[in-house]
Amino acid sequence: MASSNTRQRKLARAKVDRQLARRADQERRSRQLKAVFGGLLALALVGLVGAWTLGAFDEKPAETVAETCPWNPLDTAANANLKDVGKPAATGMPESGTSAMTVAFGTGNVVAELDRTNAPCGAASLKYLADSGFYNDTKCHELTHADGSFALACGDPSGTGTGGAAYSWWNENAPAEAPSTEPSAAASATAAAGASAAATPAASANPAAVRYPAGTVAMLPNISGSQFVIFYQDSTTATNYSIVGKVTSGLDVVKKIAAAGTTANEAGADVKPKQDVVVKTLTVVDNSTPATPSAPAPAPSGSATAPKPSASAPAPKPSASAPAAQPSASASAAS
Repeated sequence: MASSNTRQRKLARAKVDRQLARRADQERRSRQLKAVFGGLLALALVGLVGAWTLGAFDEKPAETVAETCPWNPLDTAANANLKDVGKPAATGMPESGTSAMTVAFGTGNVVAELDRTNAPCGAASLKYLADSGFYNDTKCHELTHADGSFALACGDPSGTGTGGAAYSWWNENAPAEAPSTEPSAAASATAAAGASAAATPAASANPAAVRYPAGTVAMLPNISGSQFVIFYQDSTTATNYSIVGKVTSGLDVVKKIAAAGTTANEAGADVKPKQDVVVKTLTVVDNSTPATPSAPAPAPSGSATAPKPSASAPAPKPSASAPAAQPSASASAAS
């Protein structure tokens, strides 16, 4: 019996030892797993802290697109003549090609080609305002005819010359140089020689003096986003307008308006059109194809003269079929 009890105790002890060993093994594995997870967690925390330090979780600013025309708002409270009509988009406007602007006056239409390559902001402003009907049934407020400026000014519904759309932009496509105040050498030589009035004028001898050829369409954006002028005659004014295009047809309509004369405006300046000049409508549409240059006008009948033969050129021989010259009466008498 003793040996049997001893064997049972040994078996029981062995069982307990096995259970303890398994428990110890489980605890060892648990510690290993905890150590691994703890290490991974520590690495993750280090990574997160590093990413946070480097700004990975900072809110990224939205990508900014450079503005082609950063429109500058004008203060309508300081100038009641300005009109808040919103602003064109600052980006996305066409920057090449041309647009056709048609100004319908009561006396006829003027069509101009707007240059979107050199004056994208001016062209975009005219398009934006035209599409909203801003110009419809408005009066042109000024007709200049002195100091080198010969232009019809429109686009200010207040009629004061200080109003218009309440935004502006920088000057673009201005003439390269100011007009010369000194007579050109060619003009001086012509005057000294006592040339006739038909001689070449100083403006032609000095091309820099004609800053705005007749038909130029221009804007003065630092006053408002809507005012524009149409030069009906070559002008030398030193004002730096933005040249936005040129008249392709209907310039005679503006010349007739100018011929009607001016009267004093509220400020006493003799620049108000004597007859009301109303813009019935103004539209701007894209030119899908480039404008074709017009052919030069043919010379008037009878104005051309036959070219003179060169001094070195031989005299033309008489035709074989031509009759022989008859002797003159004096030659016959002498014989």
